[in-house]
Amino acid sequence: MQEPVNPGHPLKLPHVVALYTGAVLGSGILILPGLAAELAGPASLVAWGLMAILVVPMSLAMAFLSARYPDAGGVSAFVSKAFNPQIGSLIGWFFLLSVVVGAPVLALTGSGYICAAADLGDGARLLIATAILVAGILVNYRGMKVTGQVQVAVVLTTIIILIITFAGSIATIDPANFTPFMPNGWESIGHASAVLFWCFIGWEAIAHISGDFEDPQRDAIRGTLIAAGIISILYFLTAFVVVGTQSYGPAISDVSLIAIIKSSFGPAGAMVAGIAALFVCMAPAIAYIGAASRLACSLATNGFAPRYLARRSEKYRTPLGGLIFLSVCFAILLFIFSTRIVSLSMLIQVPSATFILTYIGGCAAGIVLLSDSRLGVLVSIISLILTVAIFLFAGWAILYPVAITVIWSLFLVITGRFRGIFSRSLS
Repeated sequence: MQEPVNPGHPLKLPHVVALYTGAVLGSGILILPGLAAELAGPASLVAWGLMAILVVPMSLAMAFLSARYPDAGGVSAFVSKAFNPQIGSLIGWFFLLSVVVGAPVLALTGSGYICAAADLGDGARLLIATAILVAGILVNYRGMKVTGQVQVAVVLTTIIILIITFAGSIATIDPANFTPFMPNGWESIGHASAVLFWCFIGWEAIAHISGDFEDPQRDAIRGTLIAAGIISILYFLTAFVVVGTQSYGPAISDVSLIAIIKSSFGPAGAMVAGIAALFVCMAPAIAYIGAASRLACSLATNGFAPRYLARRSEKYRTPLGGLIFLSVCFAILLFIFSTRIVSLSMLIQVPSATFILTYIGGCAAGIVLLSDSRLGVLVSIISLILTVAIFLFAGWAILYPVAITVIWSLFLVITGRFRGIFSRSLS
């Protein structure tokens, strides 16, 4: 096991809960309640309930592995221990390059909402997105103690705004909006459930930070269960309000939360909605930047990435090389977006397959590494089946992990590490 990146400032349970909640409670809450309701009508609430149940084995699989093997390498380290370091490094690169695209997408989503609320242009959107990413870099540069404290504040603010939104809209909920309950049949519930899968990922990100927990064996599992409960309740309440106020349809499904807040709070509601979106997107951006920078350091330390990525801050002992790498990549992505070569909707789809493959690798590792735990093996098998099923719908996004695999293979051949790739690790 590697030493924590910042061993002098362990994260306590409230920080752990905030990090898990912030990583999972992402931008999906801004658009998916409306889209799911459009697919299945009021029956979309059943899909939310099903996903809230199914997320338990998926999150617990990551929690059990994090508790037993706290390591900055996260899922990459789990796969290395279960199979071999080469395959583990590939899973690591899948996750790292998912964040390279995913974090700017989060920042652009949050900045886009607040710019829409304040009637600002594309230039302001890029500046605010840059500010979000810079804040994430700086917070993680100072260390996980600061990151945890910031996440507590961000997550609490997000929860307060969502609760106010729910409370303010209760009076406008009409029971008639819940009938007919299933206008599009039972199949629509399955359709909506597949879409909602993306609202419940993020548990793999905190695996990279578990080495900084005060008590990984206790807090990884407790933090996961508490966060899963908070997230499921917030998602369901938001979906309930969207259906109850009928704030969905072809014109408003992707901005249903803003529509609700505007309706409840009048003109000032637009700015509240923008601030809510900003916080909702900032929390997972901070968590993913922290996870990816530590993973980059771990990959470089083990010889599966350029050595400069292993560089650490002399003052804070944080992964400086990884943060610099991410900063350069973020700048490139924001520049590409500014040229309008690709749209935000296209960028969102790019890392989907690599995120799923990261989960597939982690769940497969859980079956091997948790073999002495019946519950651990069970949740790993269930999670593996679910993620493989979702991967079948990855579409053109599969091209991204294919390209990563080609480059990774060339790197291993050049560095002489390709040998033994099909052998089982004895560690």
